[in-house]
Formats: sequence, structure tokens, C-alpha cells
Amino acid sequence: MARIKPTDTTSRREIINAEAALLIRQKGFKAASMRDLATRVGVEAASLYNHIASKSELLHGICFSVAHRFMLKIEEVENKKITVLQKIEMLLRYHINEMVHHYEEVYVSDREWRHLTEPYLSDYKELRRRYRRKFAALIEQGTKQKEIKAIDAPTAVLIVLHAIGGIESWHRSKRKISTKELENNMITILIEGMANKTINKN
Repeated sequence: MARIKPTDTTSRREIINAEAALLIRQKGFKAASMRDLATRVGVEAASLYNHIASKSELLHGICFSVAHRFMLKIEEVENKKITVLQKIEMLLRYHINEMVHHYEEVYVSDREWRHLTEPYLSDYKELRRRYRRKFAALIEQGTKQKEIKAIDAPTAVLIVLHAIGGIESWHRSKRKISTKELENNMITILIEGMANKTINKN
């Protein structure tokens, strides 16, 4: 019987999660099956249950793994001794790189989380709210310190996250700029859109 073979850098569970994220993005959570996943990782469906109990457990693992990564990052950024705009830029670069290099997982966590079951659904929704509140608080701090234009912070967060979500189109494009160009272009547009240029002339 075939087995899932870990590598020096990737565990069996990480291999399963990566393939599950790809499968769920392509077919949607409801249509994706454990049998489909077993085929992708090259094992019998029965043996897959030695590593994962259910499709719901897979979704839970993907969603919370992504959410906790983002929460750790924003908490790290909050504590840095840099300007608010630099903090926001650091956070945006992280978002962009996650969307580029961990696209399947981020996509699933953003689009399929509604299929989580309780109590995980409520927990995940609260994580999303906490993250957006923290992001908005950074923008509000920047506004008070005159680094950022007088804008509504929660609205700015929605716009920024929606813009980064648009990287989905970059993935589908047959003619696309490099990842570094994409990152720098987005930072230029998003940061300059928020920056209070009457203060940040230098």
C-alpha cells in the first residue's frame, strides 16, 4: 500500500493540508471528498483516515493555521519601534506574500470558512474580527499622528484586504509581472493612497 512520504522540510500532515487546500479551492468544500484527496496524495481512502478524521477537520486545520499566522504577525508588527506607516507596509507585504506563496490555504481560509462547524465557526469569526480591529487600530493611530489621511479605518481595512484578495486574478493570468514587481506595485498604490503627504514629504 502506498504511503504519504514526508520530506526533510514537510510533514505528512503538511502534505495532506496543502493538497486539501488545492482540492477545496478547485472544487469547493462541499464538492471535495476524502476520496478525491486520497487520490491526490496517492493513498487508499481508508489509509487517509490514519492521518485525518474528516473533511471538516481538514478545513478547521487550514483556516486556523492561516488565522493564527496572521495574528502572530500583526502582534509582532504592533510591538516594533517604527512608524505606523512602516508597520502597515510590513503587514501589507506579509499579506501579499502569503497570498502569493500560500495562495491555496489563504484562499480557502477566506472563502470556505463558513463551512466550519460550531464551536469552531464562532471562534474563527471572532479571530477575523479581532484581526481587523487590530489592523484598523493601527490606521487610527496613524491618523492621530498625522501619518495617515483622515479616513475611516474599518473601511480602509476592507478596501486594502479586498485589493490584496485580487491577487487571485494574478494567479490566473497567463501574462503576469514577477512576484516582486507585484508586491512593490501594490505597496506603492496602497501606502501612497493612505499616506498624509502634507506631513510625509521627506
